[in-house]
Amino acid sequence: MSDVAPLTLPAGSVPPGRTPLKRLLSQTTLLIGLGLLAVFIAMAVLAPLLAPHDPYLQNLTARNVPPFWYEKGNWAHPLGTDPLGRDYLSRLLYGARISLLIGISVVILSGLIGATMGLLAGYFGGRIDLAVTFMVTTRLAMPVILVALAVVAIIGSSLWVVILVLGLLKWDRFAVVMRSATQQVRSLDYIAAAQASGASTLRIILKEVLPNVAPQLIVVATLEAASAILLEAALSFLGLGVQPPLPSWGLMISEAKAYMFFSFWLIALPGSALALLIFAINLAGDGLRDAISPAKSI
Repeated sequence: MSDVAPLTLPAGSVPPGRTPLKRLLSQTTLLIGLGLLAVFIAMAVLAPLLAPHDPYLQNLTARNVPPFWYEKGNWAHPLGTDPLGRDYLSRLLYGARISLLIGISVVILSGLIGATMGLLAGYFGGRIDLAVTFMVTTRLAMPVILVALAVVAIIGSSLWVVILVLGLLKWDRFAVVMRSATQQVRSLDYIAAAQASGASTLRIILKEVLPNVAPQLIVVATLEAASAILLEAALSFLGLGVQPPLPSWGLMISEAKAYMFFSFWLIALPGSALALLIFAINLAGDGLRDAISPAKSI
């Protein structure tokens, strides 16, 4: 028997061959989620090329034409038309633009607010932490959907109003996660080394703390994007979100509810698209969370 001791890795190190890229590629849920997201992004970007008709063009002589798989369907309108004779496939493609725009815009706005508050609270502690914790607690006491309904009903509804309202209401999770992650990072040796070298507080937060808590920020962003898209659809369904004639999926469901027993596909198609987009974003978020968790890196 050989007397050579087996090679052991230092605690927390990454085994050979387990690079971050390989860890990401090993996550099946992440790959499926990103694949589905790529399809929706392609739909949104290429909508002018893929749409067979103008999504706003009405043709009252071709109302409620069923999809091509129905007996009365035709390939001129592959997914049929709505009660105003507008091509449903075109409206679904352009609806992807609105959903992704809302998801990305709300995440950027709420992420800037929540991440800033969380970084400050986690790094400085003390009164700043108490103030941020109080604001988070106050925000959590207010139901998002009810507050959004009240605000939109008072000031009026439009695409940008919905983005602004949701962005100002969805920052709490960013603040909570960033505060906790920053508290864990600020006591590490490299932060003390940066402080001892005379680096400014702003530089330490931006160059040392933020890059090391960014993975958690990305995971929260994916989950909040899905939540924002779903909330916009709910507001549009209630008539207080995106206004006609914009092809929001929630608005399309709302406009078709009177026909649900006669033309079920008018609700099924935008509802399925919305559900699949939320599913894709959640899959991607779960895959990212698993890929960056400490247990996956050893």
